[in-house]
Amino acid sequence: MGVFEYIGVLVSVIMGLGITHLAVGASKLIQNRATTKACVPHALWTFNILLYILVIWWSMFWWSGLEDWTAFHYLGITLYAIVLFLLSAMLYPYDMPSDIDIEAYFFRNRRWFFSLMIAAWLLDIPETLGKEIEGLRPVPPQYYVFVSSMIVLAIVGMLTSNRRVHTALPLAWLMLLGSFLSMSVVSVIDSP
Repeated sequence: MGVFEYIGVLVSVIMGLGITHLAVGASKLIQNRATTKACVPHALWTFNILLYILVIWWSMFWWSGLEDWTAFHYLGITLYAIVLFLLSAMLYPYDMPSDIDIEAYFFRNRRWFFSLMIAAWLLDIPETLGKEIEGLRPVPPQYYVFVSSMIVLAIVGMLTSNRRVHTALPLAWLMLLGSFLSMSVVSVIDSP
């Protein structure tokens, strides 16, 4: 087992726990739909964070080309995975009662949720730049605008409790991610 595979197991477990937490939480809401109050922004964030974890997990494969691993590489990638897990954990309580008001729960935790999202995007910057520095993948030109937009979106989510804004934020997040992914795939294909 190489260093990447060794680190990949730990990162996979942490991110897998995040995905599991989202899936269990969503399944409990579905099972208790008669006694729970649904929340559109929460449902959208559940989907978005699931997608976020999957995209980052997939993008971690670029690190498989790194020959000389350092503690900095290891700690950075592992911390990123932990923050993504915590982000997913903010959406559902571990001991979710069958009559939970998930909207009230989401808005009570929104500052933590969006603070962790900011932390995740701030950790993405050295992770992405590290891939370029190590010659593993060029940084797409749209990256800086994309990450800045995601951080601004999270700041808005942290500062406001307006329900309409919170319905628009996950939709804007999804459109930004979709646009960036489609553009960055093209820029990777076009790069030498």
